[in-house]
Amino acid sequence: MTRTPIIGGNWKMNTDRAAGLALAKAVAAGVSTGTKSEVAIYPPFPYLPLISEALCATGSQVILGAQDVYHAEKGAFTGEVSVAMLKDVGCRAVLTGHSERRHVLHEGDDLINMKTLAALNGGLICTLCVGETLHQREVNETDHINERQLRAGLRGVTAAHLDRLVIAYEPVWAIGTGKTATPADAQNAHSHIRAVLADLFGNDAAAKIRIQYGGSVTAANAAELMKQPEVDGALVGGASLKPDDFVAICKAAGG
Repeated sequence: MTRTPIIGGNWKMNTDRAAGLALAKAVAAGVSTGTKSEVAIYPPFPYLPLISEALCATGSQVILGAQDVYHAEKGAFTGEVSVAMLKDVGCRAVLTGHSERRHVLHEGDDLINMKTLAALNGGLICTLCVGETLHQREVNETDHINERQLRAGLRGVTAAHLDRLVIAYEPVWAIGTGKTATPADAQNAHSHIRAVLADLFGNDAAAKIRIQYGGSVTAANAAELMKQPEVDGALVGGASLKPDDFVAICKAAGG
């Protein structure tokens, strides 16, 4: 099964208005040729309209995404943002279950599941993030944790949603630490994730779902990671703030 790689750039709580606009334009220009992968960027909420307009003005195929979403359509939810609001400013994608939402902001599986369903039901591309902590890895719970987070996060997801579903395996111990899972580690984790997806949705459907690797992905290690047959791209943090590095990662995925 040939799957189109997808590279995501998660800017997290970084950039300002000018820097974000410049970064988005540089990425759009850099991936306009020689890149066979799909490319998405996830700026902070305040800059989504500005960057959406810039991408549209250049005709860029870069997908604009948001770092989070709330599951309700509207209402008294101070500080939250709905699927409709994201779509209204040009977003086509969103992240759910990122490790920082789980471990820093203490989001549980039920909330992540509601957000995932809202995104998929609303027509967004949804990247559901899963991954184990260092302690969980050391006690050999990687596959167990990934499976629990997958089954909980995908509860209620149906075949009609799967063309917009992406899974990101992000070992928590490798995010922002400079430590990276070896290509073999990533391949093994992704293989187990795909087996869980096959159990949930069937072998044929699971074979089409893209699974990204995330965790200190750089221009130097991207090509080796993405040579693995079960690694279908990357969700990139720090390196996504450096346009030359991010573009190199995009080209490593689709070259």
